[in-house]
Amino acid sequence: MTGFARAEGERNGYSWSWEIRSVNARAMDTRLRVPPGLERLEVRLKPAVADRFHRGNISATLAVTRPQKQVSLSVNTELLDQILALAETVAGRIRADPPRVDGLLGIRGVLDAVEEEESDEERDRLDDAIVASFEVGLDRLRESRAQEGARLAAILAGHLDEIAGLAARASAAAAASPRAIETRLREQVRALLKDDPVLSEERLAQEVALLVVKGDLREEIDRLQAHVEAAREMLGDADPVGRRFDFLCQEFNREANTLCSKASDLELTRLGLDMKASIDRLREQVQNIE
Repeated sequence: MTGFARAEGERNGYSWSWEIRSVNARAMDTRLRVPPGLERLEVRLKPAVADRFHRGNISATLAVTRPQKQVSLSVNTELLDQILALAETVAGRIRADPPRVDGLLGIRGVLDAVEEEESDEERDRLDDAIVASFEVGLDRLRESRAQEGARLAAILAGHLDEIAGLAARASAAAAASPRAIETRLREQVRALLKDDPVLSEERLAQEVALLVVKGDLREEIDRLQAHVEAAREMLGDADPVGRRFDFLCQEFNREANTLCSKASDLELTRLGLDMKASIDRLREQVQNIE
């Protein structure tokens, strides 16, 4: 199912935004894009997705604006003491002005610039805030998908009504099938044997009975109608039904294929083909639901 959601947050100079997208897929696939240094969050983000969704490609992108870190200066006293000691040694040998402070501080390694580091506690709180906003975005995405699901439910219900109507028409046609088979067989035998029949009425009745049994569609039609009822119940189920619905579409198609193979007249064949087309449309839409 498709959907889009956005969530934002800020803490201690940090600001961030999540963009989360969902597209149709038969299985579940989660892809996360986070800035360098925040990869540690993935172990908490993926379970949050799995708790809410069971089907679809979910992609989430995190954009973070970091605050300007405070920089403090410190003097490497050990190195400075060494330099001063060397300066006194050299000054005893030559005539030279004493070293100036700015010159000493300009020596590489004497003056260090140290960025203020975040404490582990503050980092954990930042992680919690980013994950919390991600979960808000997931909830919004779920609402977006639910709205699309309501629209799809109406479309699926229409396809099921169409299949049920075709099954009812096939049932009516199949009810007249035995008499049609008998009439057609008698005409074929009469045309072949003309005025010299060699088949008794009893033998002809046996042949008709065999053909009727082979062409009996009541089981297939009953199963089709049962599948329609099961599918309608799934539409009202609050739990994810995509995989079960997909399997049910396979059963729909199996019965429709059998109906076409057993069809003894053009009307039943046409109804079977129309049913297969309707089932294909149903199955295409089922790929979009969770």
